[in-house]
Amino acid sequence: MSAVPARGLPEAQPQSEPWTVLRTMLWSADYLKAKGVESARLDAEYLLAHVLGLGRLEMYLQHERPLTSRELDEFRPLLKRRAKREPLQYVLGRQAFRSLDLKVGPGVLIPRPETEQLVQVVLEWARAERATPVGVDVGAGRARPEPADLTGLDVGTGSGAIALALLTEGPFERFVGTDVSAAALGLAALNRDALGLNERLELRAGGLLEPVQSEERFDVVVSNPPYVSEQDRGALAPEIVDWEPAEALFGGSDGLSVIRSLVAGAGACLRPGGLLALEVGLGQAKAVAALMEAGGLYREVQIRRDLAGKERIVAATWSGSNIERGA
Repeated sequence: MSAVPARGLPEAQPQSEPWTVLRTMLWSADYLKAKGVESARLDAEYLLAHVLGLGRLEMYLQHERPLTSRELDEFRPLLKRRAKREPLQYVLGRQAFRSLDLKVGPGVLIPRPETEQLVQVVLEWARAERATPVGVDVGAGRARPEPADLTGLDVGTGSGAIALALLTEGPFERFVGTDVSAAALGLAALNRDALGLNERLELRAGGLLEPVQSEERFDVVVSNPPYVSEQDRGALAPEIVDWEPAEALFGGSDGLSVIRSLVAGAGACLRPGGLLALEVGLGQAKAVAALMEAGGLYREVQIRRDLAGKERIVAATWSGSNIERGA
């Protein structure tokens, strides 16, 4: 492989061997690997493809093309950011989530594949609800609403990924997304407006269920809450613990403090027979299911696995007991 330039990064300078696409990619992969990036080759490819405005396959088809001075000037700072272990998604400013291409950035939790499966669980429930004939009792004295009349509450909406995916794919008329982070709400608004869903997703500032009005009831309450225990902080990769917002990651000493609050309070936000669906951490599913079963306020409690076969989603329907929020 070519010698590393004196200044340490690919430079636009006269030389017998230009910085071609392939040479730049290979050098950058080695550079990132030396900085401890596990997916060094893949990340180098994504960064370079982003600068060149090409797909990864297209980039390989042009592997002998020299980079221009402008392309090198744009590429170097992105490579430096990733070498400092800033998440690739923040560097690129984007993250794919199901069928969506979402803006992400510092201060906002990066949507992950496990959360895509949480969306799938809610979609399956919502489609079954919609398939029930209008007016039929679906439990606890609740009649099936009109088609496309389902509403949802996304607690800790972050980038808006969950609510926007459900509005895009499912039979939902409206969602409310809450978040304590102004940065998250700003990005969620950008993603919402880019999808033309500004009239169907309302964003509210505040912690957990605090922004919900006392008389409001939803068909679904869904959340990817903070669930990492404080004792596991040291086991997280630098990309997570040094960059993603702590308030979206950590759920107290056992990881369940926020989940306990949601299980206790969600019923006051749900219509009878409505669904509570939560993403949980590894090894937490049975404990969260027990929280839902305690007191008999939820029924049909189920634990679902993600695509990796891990128990990561717990869902249940509200029994319809008449409680007041905050009780």
